[in-house]
Amino acid sequence: MDLLRSDFDPALILQQKRRIKRELLQKPGLIPKKVALMSGSTIGEIKNILELFLLANGIRPEFYEGGYSLFFENLVFDDGSLKAFAPDFIYIHTSQRNLKLWPEAEDGAAACEEKLNAEYARFEQAARAALGFGCPVVLNNFDLPLYRVMGNREGVDVHGRVRFVRRLNEKLAALAEATPNLYINDLAYLQAVYGMDRFSDPTAWYAYKYAVSLECLPYLCQSVANIIKSLLGKNKKALALDLDNTLWGGVIGDDGAEGIVMGNETPAGMAYAEFQGYLKALGKLGILLNVCSKNEESIARTGFERADSVLKADDFLCFKANWDPKHLNIAAMAKEINILPESFVFVDDNPAEREIVRRELPMVTVPELSCPEEYIAAIDRAGWFEVTTLSADDKKRAEMYKQNAQRAALEQSFGNYDDYLKSLDMVCEIGAFDAPHAERITQLINKTNQFNLTTRRYTAAEVEGLLDNDEYITQYGRLVDKFGDNGLVTAMIGHKQGDVLEMDLWIMSCRTFKRRLEHAMFDELVRRAAAAGVKAIVGHYYPTAKNLLVKDFYATIGFVKTAEDEAGNCTFEFTGFEGYQPQCGVMEIKRV
Repeated sequence: MDLLRSDFDPALILQQKRRIKRELLQKPGLIPKKVALMSGSTIGEIKNILELFLLANGIRPEFYEGGYSLFFENLVFDDGSLKAFAPDFIYIHTSQRNLKLWPEAEDGAAACEEKLNAEYARFEQAARAALGFGCPVVLNNFDLPLYRVMGNREGVDVHGRVRFVRRLNEKLAALAEATPNLYINDLAYLQAVYGMDRFSDPTAWYAYKYAVSLECLPYLCQSVANIIKSLLGKNKKALALDLDNTLWGGVIGDDGAEGIVMGNETPAGMAYAEFQGYLKALGKLGILLNVCSKNEESIARTGFERADSVLKADDFLCFKANWDPKHLNIAAMAKEINILPESFVFVDDNPAEREIVRRELPMVTVPELSCPEEYIAAIDRAGWFEVTTLSADDKKRAEMYKQNAQRAALEQSFGNYDDYLKSLDMVCEIGAFDAPHAERITQLINKTNQFNLTTRRYTAAEVEGLLDNDEYITQYGRLVDKFGDNGLVTAMIGHKQGDVLEMDLWIMSCRTFKRRLEHAMFDELVRRAAAAGVKAIVGHYYPTAKNLLVKDFYATIGFVKTAEDEAGNCTFEFTGFEGYQPQCGVMEIKRV
């Protein structure tokens, strides 16, 4: 939907929201989710616009609306309606308008501190009550007050409202940092970006009790939707980057490496340098950086050899500098990296190139760019790479994909595939779900699409509920080889029902396709299931546009198909415990 792209016009969204909704509801594969909106102020239009941004991210929401300004009462003293709704997400929409115990000039320091702690305790109690419903909770921090009685001293004096709000925000940040499943929607940052007078227009409050102006509601809703879609694994994974006039000024083929503009000698050079620094920081978070440029590769690489180039050639996973159409290069990158084209954001200063990629690869995200000073904002404020969790595996993702490229190169030198796999010296660590790995397991479950047999998602609370639960058999798998550690890349959940094990989940990262890891995991599952008295394992396959790769997977490892409906949903059964022979013989198994 063009109206919801990164440079959206909030007025047009408000005007055309019904048409936008109708069009977005036609998108295939929408994931239904229940979202509870808890009110600190009017939320009617927030529901309408938040729905659009969720739909644009492939999520079809069903909403529960709390009573006006009753966020605390609805959460702490639920009458049963919220529990019956069974939300997948709770958003607590509060603001500084909901603060009651402001410090007064006559208060002593102890009284000011007491008010601060009392206000914090109220919002902490509401947040913890929300977490009790077993789903992720999104909580606003506080926007700054619109006036300063003491002027600049408001930010330093213990009686100042500005300082009071900033201290509250720091306490909420510490709470979220220490509390799984609690996420902060940074209302204070949004107010700063879009301007206090514009964002917190008092007219909207006095007339309609909206804590955020109607004009800025789309920015608020986009921010909340970014958190939710990130938790559901719908972030982008990779950037395809043009070079000339995108990462540096000028055309390197004409100007040479010394003639292009970058570094700190000119205003334009500083803008390109800062943009490169921003991209490098994304790379350190695990975002895959790739070059997609019409250039001679040998000449293009010299730009990154300059001492003042923040990015270096080895910061990129794929380096496609050639004269092929850019949409073909992006498609080739996706195939090489083994991710879907929709995981890419294409960044190019040339509007013609942007339009071609939009037309030929409509699933690729293509932001509008203007001058280099605005490149960062065009990417950053769209929230495509919103971080809700950051694991050690995330930080190593680019290195893991580079190691995969080394494995692919090695494979070409072998005539026998099993010989190649054995040459990798693989070690597979398999264990039951445990607390140290729970965060990564949750992240993997909610991000994995291609090898995902049932497409079920689990919250952090649900994963934690499986730890040490005798009714379930759970397994995670970690794969290490001579090129490096692939990280925790696969997980299984089986629910015991008498002597039958129902497979609720089986997922595996695309990074480890065709490595026989799935066979190693099944060998261990059979061993553990037999020890638990299981006589049959029942597996399910529910088709999506992304998991067709594993439609017949169960049949390849010894299951028999027992049912299939018109939608392609299949049921398989395994009973071959007696005399079972392990199917994976190409790696060492380490049980933990």
